[in-house]
Amino acid sequence: MMTDDGTNCSKTCWMMAAAAGVVLAILLMAVIGLGWFSSLLLGVLVFVICGVFFPKLFCGNAASGGAQATPTAPASRAPEVKPAATPAASPVPDAPTMPMGDAVPPADAAPADAIPPDAEPVVAAPAAAPPAAAAPAPLAPEAQAQPETLSAARGGNADNLKLIKGVGPKLEALLNKMGFYHFDQIAGWTAKEVAWVDQNLEGFKGRVSRDNWVEQAKTLAEGGETEFSKRSKGKK
Repeated sequence: MMTDDGTNCSKTCWMMAAAAGVVLAILLMAVIGLGWFSSLLLGVLVFVICGVFFPKLFCGNAASGGAQATPTAPASRAPEVKPAATPAASPVPDAPTMPMGDAVPPADAAPADAIPPDAEPVVAAPAAAPPAAAAPAPLAPEAQAQPETLSAARGGNADNLKLIKGVGPKLEALLNKMGFYHFDQIAGWTAKEVAWVDQNLEGFKGRVSRDNWVEQAKTLAEGGETEFSKRSKGKK
C-alpha cells in the first residue's frame, strides 16, 4: 500500500502537470497565435505526459519508503528432509606411478643385449636408376641392302638436301659423307635400302622412314615443291 505521503505527492504532481498544461496553452495562444483548439489539445497532451512522469520522478522515494515500512509476515519454512546416508565407497588402491621422463617399453620390444655387438649396420641400397631408352634393335642383314652411292656430286653441284623435312646441316653433311648428294638417289631407295640407311645414320637412326624422305625426294627430284620446301625457301 501507498502511505499518505505517497498519495499527497501524487496529487501534487498531477496539479503541477495541470498547471504546466494551462501555462503552455496560454503561451501558444498569446505568443505564437495558435488557435484555441490546437492550444487546448497540446495543453491536455502536456498535462497527461507530465502527470505520468512527475510521480515517477518526485514520488519514487516516498513510495519505496512506504513499502519498506509495511512489515510482512515471514513465510513458513518447509521442514528439511535429510537425505538417506549412502554407504561409503570402498577405497580403490592407487595405481603405481612411474617417475617423469621414463619411457614405458613396449611388451614385444627386444632387449638391447639381444643385438650382437659385432653386427654390421644395415645400409639401405641406393635406388636403381631408371633404365635408359633402348636403342632400336638392328635388323637382320637379309632385311637390309646398301643403296648405290657416289664418290662426288654430279657436275660438282649437289642438291640442297635440307629441303627435305628432317634434314638439317649436320645430317646433310653426314649424307654427303656417305655418298648421297641428289634427290633422285633418295627417291630410288627400296624398303631394304631405307632400312640400311636408317640403321647407319649415326645419331639420326630411323629418321628416313619417320619423316618419309623417299616421297619428299620424288617430288623434289621431279622439280615439284613440298610444303616444307616452300617454307624453307620463304625463310631465305
